[in-house]
Amino acid sequence: MKFLKKIGTLNLAILLVCLVIIIFAEYLFLRGDQLHGIFVGLWAPMLIGLLIFFNTIMNGDK
Repeated sequence: MKFLKKIGTLNLAILLVCLVIIIFAEYLFLRGDQLHGIFVGLWAPMLIGLLIFFNTIMNGDK
């Protein structure tokens, strides 16, 4: 529970969504739809980058 408070509920939810996106991208890629797999796979780093950006902005206000 201490870890959940430290990382934050919204941050944990976004990280779980990124994990699901990565798994889905791997499924698409290995199924033979390489271009769609790569396209969907690029969403996870973009979401993590936005998460870092917004956390930096929010922590800069303190």
